[in-house]
Amino acid sequence: MEELLITLVTGLVEDKAAVQVQKDEPNEEGVTVYHIHVAADDMGRVIGKQGRIAKAIRTVMRAAAVRVGEKIQVDID
Repeated sequence: MEELLITLVTGLVEDKAAVQVQKDEPNEEGVTVYHIHVAADDMGRVIGKQGRIAKAIRTVMRAAAVRVGEKIQVDID
């Protein structure tokens, strides 16, 4: 899951070296939280106009998580 998220985000940003993904342990509800960290200049590219790209990233990741039987949440920091 982490590799898929990194692949999605690095395709969007200019500073690929600044992309970091932090994975938290599943909480009491069984949801694993992924935190995306990108360079400040690339934040707009990852979020998109009115959050459309961020929403698309979350949708793709949730669909992939369902296929492997996980629950995830993606936060952009």
